[in-house]
Amino acid sequence: QVHLVESGGGLVQAGGSLRLSCATSGPTFNTYTMGWFRQAPGKRREFVAAIAWNGITTYYGDSVKGRFTISRDNANNTVFLQMNSLKPEDTAIYSCAAAPLVGGRSPLEYRYWGQGTQVTVSS
Repeated sequence: QVHLVESGGGLVQAGGSLRLSCATSGPTFNTYTMGWFRQAPGKRREFVAAIAWNGITTYYGDSVKGRFTISRDNANNTVFLQMNSLKPEDTAIYSCAAAPLVGGRSPLEYRYWGQGTQVTVSS
């Protein structure tokens, strides 16, 4: 069992930055692909970014590529999402998720989920 707790959300003006963290529990964090997804009211869950267990391979959604950076600290069982140049359309609940070994862009590939943290970007 893997427990995930997100933090770092909040209210920020357009053009600003936020750094989300996802702390996990469990002895096998470094074997999971970690992902970030987001969901705005009335919209489908959207893939944001993912990082492989080794911290080398990363994937990004088209809408955040070049602005967001995903990283992980396997020693401290934490994954991060650095969000720069934020736009009002980035407003959503951001959730981290864990996929055993291999995970991609589909939420169906992820087994464990956090509760999410709200990010609101004002114009």
